[in-house]
Amino acid sequence: MSAVHRLLLYLAGIYFLTGCAAVATHHFAQNLGSAMLNQEDPETVRSGAPAYLLLIDGLIVDSPYDNAYLLAGARLYAAYAGGLVEDAERRKQLTTKSKEYAARALCHQRPAMCAVEQLSFDRFVSVLETTSHTDLEALYTLAESWAGWIQAHSDDWNALADLGRVELLLQHIVNLQPDYARGRAQLYLAVMRSRFPAAMGGDPELSRHHFEQAINYSENRDLMVKVEYARSYARLIFNKALHDRLLQEVLAADPREPDLTLSNILAQRLAKSLLKDDYF
Repeated sequence: MSAVHRLLLYLAGIYFLTGCAAVATHHFAQNLGSAMLNQEDPETVRSGAPAYLLLIDGLIVDSPYDNAYLLAGARLYAAYAGGLVEDAERRKQLTTKSKEYAARALCHQRPAMCAVEQLSFDRFVSVLETTSHTDLEALYTLAESWAGWIQAHSDDWNALADLGRVELLLQHIVNLQPDYARGRAQLYLAVMRSRFPAAMGGDPELSRHHFEQAINYSENRDLMVKVEYARSYARLIFNKALHDRLLQEVLAADPREPDLTLSNILAQRLAKSLLKDDYF
């Protein structure tokens, strides 16, 4: 075998091993999120998640244009900040990191959507319409991260002004695939569209439709849907019977479900709290 052939085989071997390593680390990054979401003890996640976050940060520093890492990082930060962090300032910082990672991923995938917050609303609408099914993961991750960021910054009117863009993102996702993320996009829309009663220009019945769709698409396994259904819709229309029934169903359910276990356990804790709350 000539020296040239040996060199080519050597380079091919390096390329193969590097490619395998990249695939392995992509799986590893995705599995970090699954490990968190499938954990049955929220306190374990609360104490251990920061190590995961530092690890994914390191992977992103090493490969800043790798969308698999950026999307995994956005989801990890959103999940941690959304249900396990009580300090308001920390939640602001963590949701900001989540949104930045998600926005970078979408920018790499769809350059026309770079600096998405700075686009005029009309430009945002027109560019969004050019996205397709291949962009669903990046679009949904940004919508989820952005919604969490707005919630964490709810004391800032400038942040609340972004709600229209997030709602548009979610509606576009639902238009492309109504059952995406097992109905979670429907859930976000349901909560957003239950902000105001009908007398104030809201559309509670549209909200109810989204909640029912979310229950259907998750096959009744996403318990947070029923908690939000009770908190956002049943309380809005002052329906105590519906409110209590939904929360009792949450408490009676088995919370263990792939990628929903942690959320379901947190939902059951919240359901107990809402039932004790003297709202009605």
